Amino acid sequence: MSPNAKKLALRLDSHARRVNLVIPKRASLKKAYEFAEQNQGWIEDKINALPEPVPFINGSSIPIMGKNRLLSITKGNTKVTKIQIGANSIDVTTQLDDPAPRITRTLRKHAEEELYLLSISKAAKLNRNLKTFSVRDMRSRWGSCSTDGRLSLSWRLLFAPMASIDYVISHEIAHLIHGDHGREFWALCEELSTDYATGKEWMRLNGVNLGRYGREV
Repeated sequence: MSPNAKKLALRLDSHARRVNLVIPKRASLKKAYEFAEQNQGWIEDKINALPEPVPFINGSSIPIMGKNRLLSITKGNTKVTKIQIGANSIDVTTQLDDPAPRITRTLRKHAEEELYLLSISKAAKLNRNLKTFSVRDMRSRWGSCSTDGRLSLSWRLLFAPMASIDYVISHEIAHLIHGDHGREFWALCEELSTDYATGKEWMRLNGVNLGRYGREV
C-alpha cells in the first residue's frame, strides 16, 4: 500500500530484478491483483529485458570509472582478505569461500572516496561547500542534493563511464544553487559538465545496467 499513490501502477526495480505493484491506500486488493495478472506479459518482458547479472567472481570484468578491470581471486595463506584495485585488475587474495561481500565493501569505499573528490571539486566552481556527503545503494535515482549542501550519490556510479559520472555529479551540484529543474538549473548543469550530452544520454540508455554488478546469477 502506498499512501501517496493515486492509481494502480507497476514499477520496475532493476536492482532487485522485480516489478513492484503500487497500490493506493483505499484500493481493492482484488482489483490490484487482477491488474497485475492482466499485465503479466509486460512484467515478464521487462524482467527478461534486464541485463544479466555480473557477480563478483573470479574472471568477471568490472568497469571502474570507465575502464574494465579483470577480477582475479586467488586463495591466500592468511585469514586477512586483501583487495587491490589496480590499473587493469582487481586483485583479491582470500581464504573466504565467498569474498563478494568484502569486494562490495571495498568498491563502495572506493566509490565514496572518488565521488567525494569529484563532488567537492564541482562545488568549488560555484564557491560552495558540501555540508554532508554519503554514498548509498539507491533504487530510483542516482543522487540527491539540497541547497544547503547535503549530497548523496549512488555508489554504483563507480561502474559508469567518466562522462556519465561527471554529468550526474554536475546535476546534483547544480541543486546547490537551484532547488528545482527549471531552465536555469539545466543551463548550470550543462555548464558544470565536461560532456553534458554524452553523459546524460549514456545514463538514460544504460543507467539500468549499473545495478547488475555484484548481483548473483
